[in-house]
Amino acid sequence: MDSTGWDDRYEASELVWSAGPNQFLPPLVEDLAVGSALDLACGEGRNAIWLAQQGWNVTGVDFSPVGIAKAGQLAGDTHVDWVVGDATTFDAGQKFDLVIIFYLHLDHESFESAVAAAVDAVAEGGTLFGVGHAVRNLDDGVGGPPDPEILWSIDQIAPMLNSLEVIELGERMRMVDGSDVDAIDMVFHAVRI
Repeated sequence: MDSTGWDDRYEASELVWSAGPNQFLPPLVEDLAVGSALDLACGEGRNAIWLAQQGWNVTGVDFSPVGIAKAGQLAGDTHVDWVVGDATTFDAGQKFDLVIIFYLHLDHESFESAVAAAVDAVAEGGTLFGVGHAVRNLDDGVGGPPDPEILWSIDQIAPMLNSLEVIELGERMRMVDGSDVDAIDMVFHAVRI
């Protein structure tokens, strides 16, 4: 889906995603020193806003101008540097203590470019964290895009993280309200030593 498609999606709904942070984010940052953070493909900004409320100096990037405008409205008085930009080519010109990518599903080449941009943005001693729908979710889970070509797998992601120290790369189960089947997410967590 291009930015126009996402613009339409964000315009048509009160909130496409929930207002609170992704459930995997708070436990990740509880032991991290507050610093600078980059949220690539931030959408409506829920994770960026939450990080800023915790004291982080946050930049939120998304290629949907409507998504960024909505994020700015949702943030209210919470300061986030909102940027309309493409996650596959974004260069902030600085390094960040935390870089996050949540549920960014693109063709392999574009996803590889986005992860490369994210890896490049991680400061020395910094953390990279990503969550997406696992390819196994198609057969054994619930939710997410139905295209196996854009879902995440260990084999796909592992080579993209070879310049970092990988803390975690694997599946996590996520309960879905109203479903007796869990979603299967792929998580990567890496640090630059």
